[in-house]
Amino acid sequence: MQLTGRQYIGKRSSNEGVDLFTAYNPMTGEALECHYGEATAQEIDAAVVLAETAFVKYREINNESRAVFIECIADEIMALGELLIKRAMDETALPQARLEGERGRTVGQLRLFAKVVREGSWVDARIDPAMPDRKPLPRSDIRQMLRPMGPVAVFGASNFPLAFSVAGGDTASAFAAGCTVVIKGHPAHPGTSELVFRAMLNAVEKCAMPDGVVSLVHGVGHQPGMQLVQHPLIQAVGFTGSFRGGNALFDLANARQVPIPVFAEMGSTNPVFILPGALKDRGEKIAEGLAASVTLGVGQFCTNPGLVLVEANAATAFKSVLANEINANAGGTMLTAGIRNAYSGSLDRISKTKDVSVLSEGQPAKSSAGVSAKIFTTSVKALIEYPELAEEVFGPSSIVVEASAKEELIEAARVLEGHLTATIHGTAEDLQDYQELIGILERKVGRIVINGFPTGVEVCHAMVHGGPYPATTNSQSTSVGTNAMKRFARPVCYQDFPDTLLPAALKQNNPLSIWRLVDGEMMR
Repeated sequence: MQLTGRQYIGKRSSNEGVDLFTAYNPMTGEALECHYGEATAQEIDAAVVLAETAFVKYREINNESRAVFIECIADEIMALGELLIKRAMDETALPQARLEGERGRTVGQLRLFAKVVREGSWVDARIDPAMPDRKPLPRSDIRQMLRPMGPVAVFGASNFPLAFSVAGGDTASAFAAGCTVVIKGHPAHPGTSELVFRAMLNAVEKCAMPDGVVSLVHGVGHQPGMQLVQHPLIQAVGFTGSFRGGNALFDLANARQVPIPVFAEMGSTNPVFILPGALKDRGEKIAEGLAASVTLGVGQFCTNPGLVLVEANAATAFKSVLANEINANAGGTMLTAGIRNAYSGSLDRISKTKDVSVLSEGQPAKSSAGVSAKIFTTSVKALIEYPELAEEVFGPSSIVVEASAKEELIEAARVLEGHLTATIHGTAEDLQDYQELIGILERKVGRIVINGFPTGVEVCHAMVHGGPYPATTNSQSTSVGTNAMKRFARPVCYQDFPDTLLPAALKQNNPLSIWRLVDGEMMR
């Protein structure tokens, strides 16, 4: 399949932009084939207008047809075969096994969303039947369900070229909710983005979906993304990336004449608390697991554990094993030169912070494109005095924060900002003694892990991949799991509607056979 380097306005390709860019192989620095144009304002407007036109039709497509469409996207992605994996390897330096696993995750979440759409109960239908004889006043017939919001702007992520990009969780959940999508591909992997998008176009054609249900625009600068978020027809935004990028989009969306929700996942340091009993009983094993979690994927995960909090008097053996594990780590190549430079800058900033020292450093990078792992140590007092130590470092590093006693460990938890995850390693006695810690962390994070590690986010119904600001811009949502659909829908109430005008999910005879809350009781 020959890459075109063009924008896709629904089924129509376009090439109006004069500013060109290309992807680079992170390992060699070599420019890859195919130049891509920066999307123009006219191209972005055309994509959004077409998405609005398509939305009017797509929102009314029945559950079965929508589910088949989403499943067809998964099939078409798999049909790309090694072509997709090879291009993604060239653009990201990620290994083949990792990308094959990510492809499996991508198609798996598409099929999971299709299953939820087909069953149909996710719309949270609620029916309070009329009570004409109620005293002192009668009650109207009142019904409610979730309805799709409209065209959604989705921004591809740098670190997951498949699972959080063109056909990733944001796009899949928007389609499942009944929304159309305009995708801003990530400039680090435009070829991968184009291949996946063209697979999606095949599904559009095979399933007779309306033209404009999905479009793809490119751009290495800020302007295309800004125009997309500011377009009055866009109704919501999905973003995975840096705090700076997500916060900028959030501010733009709120400055619109009609503000819209931005569901931005902006990273996290994912604090890990290792309690005294666990340190004593299995500190060495925890250290081995922690080192693997910190360095997994060269640390390029939003769930990378960047803070490790321990009581100093129990941590000697743990720190020794952790240091040895990191010393032996070979490091690796990061996704882009920009990410590598940001990582190096963050390490330099931490190194210059007062009361911070280096515990261990991995093997020297084998090339100019590579980086080494690094572990620092500091105190809770320093963490409180220099809160920037708790900012995300995107890469294979972490800071061991030592507390003088239990009270200081609890105080460290209280001063944390919002994060995606928090982890607690403890014995049964530890967890009983530190129940207060769990209560604090429930207000700080979206997912609490006991005796595990935060890297690895299962795609399932119960998963929460979100958390309070600054981890995300909306702490009530998740970007992973089937509840992600609800980001792109809103409740609509229908009062005293004739049955013929009601959506199928609210009709009296329940033609979809979904679960509904009828007069306060769940029934089918």
